Amino acid sequence: MGETVIVWLNGTFGAGKTSTAHELLELVPDSTCFDPGRVARMLGDVLPRERLDEVTDCRDLPSWRRLVVETGAALLAEAPGTLVVPMELFRQEQRDEIFGGFAARRIEVRHFLLHPGETILINGGQDRAAAGGGCEAIGEKDGHKKGAAPPPWLAADAHLVDTSALTPRETAERIVRAVHDGAGSCGIVQTAEPRAETVAAGVLLFDDQDRVLLVDPTYKPGWEFPGGVVEPGEAPSSAGMREVAEETGLELTQPLRLLVVDWEPPAPRSFGGMRLLFDGGRLPAGATERLTLPEDELRGWRFVTESEAAGMLSPTRLKRLHWALRARERETVLNLEAGVPVGG
Repeated sequence: MGETVIVWLNGTFGAGKTSTAHELLELVPDSTCFDPGRVARMLGDVLPRERLDEVTDCRDLPSWRRLVVETGAALLAEAPGTLVVPMELFRQEQRDEIFGGFAARRIEVRHFLLHPGETILINGGQDRAAAGGGCEAIGEKDGHKKGAAPPPWLAADAHLVDTSALTPRETAERIVRAVHDGAGSCGIVQTAEPRAETVAAGVLLFDDQDRVLLVDPTYKPGWEFPGGVVEPGEAPSSAGMREVAEETGLELTQPLRLLVVDWEPPAPRSFGGMRLLFDGGRLPAGATERLTLPEDELRGWRFVTESEAAGMLSPTRLKRLHWALRARERETVLNLEAGVPVGG
């Protein structure tokens, strides 16, 4: 296996992830096992009970997802080789954040889904109550059926291993061969985390119903506007046009009109900076037929109304969209600070 690589074993509770992980340790030289459940138990010991009561699963805590990435990266720095991680991830946004975090650190992830044939129902509510709830119950509360069909996104994202007729040792041997053959490779853009304030340019593109185009990144949760960080020495409008071409395959020929300038304040794990949204205009008929997405960066696109965007964008981006649409209606430019208009 690679110099530093993560073999992520996904699957429902009871699919044999832990037993397969132990077998992999015997088969793969320079391998280490990291159980993210230990991070969950640590958080269960240190976080206030009222915070734990706000979530039904520790994977819902941003701190758990961040610590999984940081701990995994730290372990590979201490002991380079193969890091085996047995952990169920059935929510796409959680997979995006964690795998995107590893990709930003140039750590390769091989994703495998263990899928047994039985259909034994795990009673999530009773298991969670017995375990004490909150972080203690990670991996036991979702109520997935053992062997139930995985979500469509997961079946397409991970390399499926049918374990119905395999022992844990045989499953591990099959995974070793699959890794050697290149299976399970997680195609995800390696976007380095910013180290200082950034300037980013987004572009609003509209269809004939004045719905706005959003794209779905593979490397982080939530939807986005086409766009990205302005490179040193690059004009923001040029950056917006470049990003649109890279992300959608659409070449914009008309100059972009600025709608909003939004100062995003620094926050934990974010340096903030200036965020600009431009009006890219209404796409001509047939343009969506030429729309192509880079598979390692974007998985989908949709034209949405402002109300539909409310369920797809983060609160910060939703406020930015709201004022950008108002600026477009009024044919003006708005200056925002943390999503709020300032200076009249």
